Amino acid sequence: MASNNTNDNRMNERMEGFGAQRAGSMCNSMRKKGTHRKAALAVTAMVAAAMLALSGCGSGSSSDTSGASSASATADGGMVIGALLPLTGTISYLAPPEEAAIKLAVKDINAAGGVLGKDVTEVEADTSDGEHADQNTSAAQSVLAKHPSVVIGPAASGVVKNVYKSIVAEKIPVISMASTSMTLSGMDPYFFRTVAPDAVQGAVMGNLIAGDGVKKLAIACFNDEYGTGMRDVILEQLKDSGVEVVYGDKDAFDPAETNYASIASAVKNSGADATLVISYDQATPLIKALSSTGVDTHKLYLVDGNTVDYSNTYEPGLLEGSKGTIPGVHVDDAFLEALKGTGVKISDTTYAAETYDAVILAALAAEQGGDVSGETIQKNLASVSGADGGEKCDSFKACKALIKDKKKIQYSGKTGIGAFNKNNDPSSASIGIYEYDKDNVNVFQSMQSGDVPQS
Repeated sequence: MASNNTNDNRMNERMEGFGAQRAGSMCNSMRKKGTHRKAALAVTAMVAAAMLALSGCGSGSSSDTSGASSASATADGGMVIGALLPLTGTISYLAPPEEAAIKLAVKDINAAGGVLGKDVTEVEADTSDGEHADQNTSAAQSVLAKHPSVVIGPAASGVVKNVYKSIVAEKIPVISMASTSMTLSGMDPYFFRTVAPDAVQGAVMGNLIAGDGVKKLAIACFNDEYGTGMRDVILEQLKDSGVEVVYGDKDAFDPAETNYASIASAVKNSGADATLVISYDQATPLIKALSSTGVDTHKLYLVDGNTVDYSNTYEPGLLEGSKGTIPGVHVDDAFLEALKGTGVKISDTTYAAETYDAVILAALAAEQGGDVSGETIQKNLASVSGADGGEKCDSFKACKALIKDKKKIQYSGKTGIGAFNKNNDPSSASIGIYEYDKDNVNVFQSMQSGDVPQS
């Protein structure tokens, strides 16, 4: 997920000890077996350093000194998993499955004897979107103050850009489970992700639209790094496909827009026979406006930011036949039940597999490297993901046993992603295709896999 510097997303800060629910129908979004999202903005090194000094994360003002302090703190005790999750705001529907996945991974790790003989613990904080840089920075500092070995998240690409510099300055790896912006690939040796960049989903969506025989396409896209980036990938894929883009190849609406009548009219007047909607929860009022204007809502194409369960949002049948794409494999019911067993209230597994695997990979990297410092984990992440080959194993317990026997491993977890490539992206990934039924529920149809391009 991603948002650009002009975004003005609507997010409310989470009160301490209070798990805020996302307002509206998107709060209950489930991919019926699917959903997800992203965001953008950067924090300067000067600000990051100042914040680190204030929080007491380091013994000096330089990142090297504070990094050494953080590393020694984690090395003295058990592994600490830091988590930056979208607990409030327009993508807060992603937080429950991500939170549950972290708890489940920690439970499974500790049940297998922990990392290097010690139990793993986790600490989390609420990050929102790229327009809430102060909140995001504070959240990162609160997690850094606990001396984590690794930070899982953030979910939104824009938030990654807000906070990653302050974290990697401490020589702590950041593993995002949901940020898909193309601009994040290879941006720092300490940044990894267990979700494919938008190039893969964009290619699948372009092929889906062309394969369905669409002749004239309108695009309703919000002005956000994720939005315009995804649109550009799809436009490239549609070249020479026979699909004419009659609206939206350059137009983009403000993410803070509240009146979608003019956008709906422009789509209607374009003469398009199908409409692609690229947004987060802005899709909810936008689709309503499209329907009111007479646009055929049975021929909509949605992306991971808005491919959710609308059964409690619209009258039955409004979206029947429309389609959407969501990165990641279609996980089984057993995993869903295990997630529910953590006590976190969830209704789907959106980005849960990616979150779970991020934690397991970090723990295996520490186990293989022999300590829980961020530097050791960073050096071993690619290896345990299978970049150097090795024997396949599908659980922390099984992989740990192989490591104990001095064997190379290739963790093949819940996501089905390939080993990390030179950009620290998955080398391959899968995209799920969903179709809406008469109840406006997105139902899994098929899976397409592809290699992740490298620059």
